[in-house]
Amino acid sequence: MEPLTADRISAKIHEIEQRVGKLSPMQKVLIGTDGSVTNLLEMATGHSVSITTRVQDIVAADTEAAAALAIEPGDEVNHRIVELKDSVTGNVLIYAVSRTPLRRLAPEFRQDLMRADIPIGRILSRHRIESRREITDARVVQAGTDLARTFNIHRCESMLSRKYRIIHRGEPLIAIEEIFPCTAFADDVRVLVDAPSRLHITLLDMNGTSGRVDGGVGVALDEPGCLLDARKGPGLDVHGGDELLRNRVLEAARAVKEGLGLPGGADITVHAVARPHAGLGSGTQVALATAAALCRLYDRDVPVPELARIVGRGGTSGIGTAAFAQGGFILDGGHRFGSPGGKQDFRPSAASRGVAPPPVLARHRFPEDWRILLAIPDIDAGAHGRREIDIFRTHCPVPLHEVRELCHEVLMRMIPGLVEQDIDLFGSAINRTQALGFKKVEVAMQHPVVSSLIEAMVEAGAAGAGLSSFGPTVYAVGDSGMADVARAAKEVLGDRGGTVIPTRARNDGAAVRAE
Repeated sequence: MEPLTADRISAKIHEIEQRVGKLSPMQKVLIGTDGSVTNLLEMATGHSVSITTRVQDIVAADTEAAAALAIEPGDEVNHRIVELKDSVTGNVLIYAVSRTPLRRLAPEFRQDLMRADIPIGRILSRHRIESRREITDARVVQAGTDLARTFNIHRCESMLSRKYRIIHRGEPLIAIEEIFPCTAFADDVRVLVDAPSRLHITLLDMNGTSGRVDGGVGVALDEPGCLLDARKGPGLDVHGGDELLRNRVLEAARAVKEGLGLPGGADITVHAVARPHAGLGSGTQVALATAAALCRLYDRDVPVPELARIVGRGGTSGIGTAAFAQGGFILDGGHRFGSPGGKQDFRPSAASRGVAPPPVLARHRFPEDWRILLAIPDIDAGAHGRREIDIFRTHCPVPLHEVRELCHEVLMRMIPGLVEQDIDLFGSAINRTQALGFKKVEVAMQHPVVSSLIEAMVEAGAAGAGLSSFGPTVYAVGDSGMADVARAAKEVLGDRGGTVIPTRARNDGAAVRAE
């Protein structure tokens, strides 16, 4: 394992900045220093650093540890996980994982190492061990559950990681990885937005003879969600994701900056977002998250429906906008149709710019003990762009009798089942809606694996299953037996591949916080 030269460390920092935006001088120092991190933290915070040991075990070296330490796989190493904390505030500053081969330790050093709460640098100093540090890697990692709990952050937040070895007498004595959030030790205030995705159960009225059109029902989802952060900048720069995603964020940011007359720009980093065109509303969520971040940065208090209008969302379905604003189960009332000031034809939200989001007629908390399972097959993305526009124009208006039955299902079975927490009633309404109105059109245009998933998930015990929006995401709802439903979904996906995600409804809207 070759140590990084100064030029390679600079290159690594540049690679990191391409993913998460500009790093502060302190962040760069923590990544690139070959000195004591504990001393740096104490100088930066003005407080002493305390150590809390999370794990202290003797384990057999795996392949990675053996390579880093120049030992044999299976050799005994001391595996240690510690938290470096600000002793005054109690905040965790650094999460550190170290591995030390026991056969290279003097008895006194080993005794101190295996005592809790002593920084490694101070152990080295106490025993007057001459050593040097070799940095071997620097990268961005995702927090995950454990680090999210440690730092009290979202599990999808980006973390800065650096790996190094302490060399003594020409041999690696300790291999260490140190991790901290991208928002820590930053010079600028960052606004972090955590927004839900959503299930779109069905559009209600794509007939229009009533003088109204659209309308819909849906549920906000806890995950997969959208997570991004923003800080002030002279221009508009976007990091993370692919080019299509970055362009979408940039388009939303430009619309907000121009629409609200903001005096500056922003440096935006996308940490996580649901798969695009999968039926989970990722486009609406990332656009609204961008808008909300900019508003918080520049102290603008703008209602979510107005932000949706500015970024061009909510022109057909109001579920994504309402999910962002308040979460839960949502029923929206659609738009005026065929009259002055109303919509003049059938078209999706993406082609309905300038149309205000529809009114929310009802919003209920989704039962906490009901579970939702997503199955996303590896097939072409759901209809979008010109193809989606053509489908609306070709298949609308739908038969009025189906609209009436669909509205009856929602009003007299789906919502009562939700309010009374009768999951069988709720699920049976979900099942019936798959064969009515515009939802019938959406289902009929899917790959055969979608219908197979819906059928298999219900047969495996789900109370109800259906297609979200134009798919290809299929969802199932139940209060028990979801492990059987997950197995059934995986069997249907088989060699074709796909993702099965256990999740639940989110009864709150997007969270916006400044750090």
